[in-house]
Amino acid sequence: MKLDSKLFDGIRVKPDKERAEEGRHPVCEHPGCNRPGMHRAPKGRDREGQYFNFCVDHVREYNKSYNYFTGMGDDDVRTYQKDSLTGHRPTWKMGVNKQAADGPDGYDPRAGMRANAQRRADQVRRPRQRKLLTLEKRSLDVLNLPYTARGAEIKARYKELVKLNHPDANGGDRSSEDRLREIIQAYNVLKKAGFL
Repeated sequence: MKLDSKLFDGIRVKPDKERAEEGRHPVCEHPGCNRPGMHRAPKGRDREGQYFNFCVDHVREYNKSYNYFTGMGDDDVRTYQKDSLTGHRPTWKMGVNKQAADGPDGYDPRAGMRANAQRRADQVRRPRQRKLLTLEKRSLDVLNLPYTARGAEIKARYKELVKLNHPDANGGDRSSEDRLREIIQAYNVLKKAGFL
C-alpha cells in the first residue's frame, strides 16, 4: 500500500489541502511560475480547442496582449470577418446555383408552389366585405342606401335627408321631427362603425 496515494490522502480526517489543490489543477505554463494554472487561455488562430493554463496574474497579462489576427494582413482580416457572417460556409448569389435548387432528379419541388402563388397574385382581388350587423343594416335602410354604401355616398344621403326633414325647412312643422331623429341616429351608428 502506498502512503502518498491520492485515495489514501482523501480518506484522512484532515486531508492536506495544499496537496489536494496541486493535484486538481495543472501548474501555470508561464516560464518560472509554479502556482496552479486554474485559468485557460486560447493558444491562437489555427489551434482552436487548445489552451494554455495560467495563474490569475499571467492570464491577465496574456489577455492584454492577445490578438487573434496577429500575422494576418488587412485584406485577410476583412475576408475572415466577412466569411464569419455565414459561418465560413460557401454561399452563392441568387440564381447562380440553380442545380442546388432542383431536387436530385432535376425536378424542382417548389415549382408548383411558385406557379400557384403567381396564379393567385394575377387574379383580381376584391376586398372582402365584412358581415353587416343588424343595427348597421337597419341604419342603411333608414337612409335608403344599399348595403355596399360607404363614405361620401352616406354623407351625401344624410345631408339630403336632414335638409328635407328639418323643421326649419318645413316651415316650423314638427311632424317630421321623429324621422329626423332616426336619420341622425342612423348616421351616428354608421359613423361609429367605421363606414365614414
